[in-house]
Amino acid sequence: MPHTAIVTGANQGIGAAVAKALAAQGVDVLITFLRYTPPEDPSLPEEYFTARESGADAVVAAITAAGGRAHAVEADLTDPTAPARLFDVAEEVFGPVDVLVNNASGWVQDTFLAAERDGFGRVLRPVTAETFDAQFAVDARAGALMIAEFARRHLARGGTWGRVVGLTSGGPQGFPSEVSYGAAKAALDNYTMAAAAELGPHGVTANMVKPPATDTGWVNDAVRAATAVARPEEVASVVAFLCTEAAGRVTGNVITLH
Repeated sequence: MPHTAIVTGANQGIGAAVAKALAAQGVDVLITFLRYTPPEDPSLPEEYFTARESGADAVVAAITAAGGRAHAVEADLTDPTAPARLFDVAEEVFGPVDVLVNNASGWVQDTFLAAERDGFGRVLRPVTAETFDAQFAVDARAGALMIAEFARRHLARGGTWGRVVGLTSGGPQGFPSEVSYGAAKAALDNYTMAAAAELGPHGVTANMVKPPATDTGWVNDAVRAATAVARPEEVASVVAFLCTEAAGRVTGNVITLH
């Protein structure tokens, strides 16, 4: 029986590349996405806004054309009832979910400084309840609830094989100019490490992947001049490997890519 994956935030960028990579391995993929218009920022390429306002039809079509199976559902992960509904759809369309990739993000740049731009010219906002909630509702709470729903169903059916992978950024030393984003990702790191310990005896591995700057539409000329930039497919190949039989002994790690 083929594996079934849920990949969040997979209408573009790393999520879309992960969905395609998993499908190429024979995994059935439920793609979740949310179309939205980001706050105006003249420093960001137009591609960034186009990607985030898009649906997932193109990703599903690409997977289907390559012989894979995918289904897309638009879902707002700030809604705490969304995880159960997504798992219900995945089970109805494909079968029990044994792969979860927490990729979606509510990324907003905020800072403790009185600064309006970061070193790359991108718009900064002060840390507020709104910037905190935008990040933690998706990157931390939604990720935790997705893992909880995964675990509940896995244990209820007596599952013996599973993979959980999250995408992270920043780190325990903080993430200047993206402070709430870094803090929310650190929370997801911790939830995922706890999942590795608690679900390991039930055949589940859980890891985080920390990519370098990755060209998902937001990379402007200043960023490209300052650092090496990865392609989404390069990140996706590592995530997809962690979801294979061969990665059965790899768990409880934050894997940093350079």
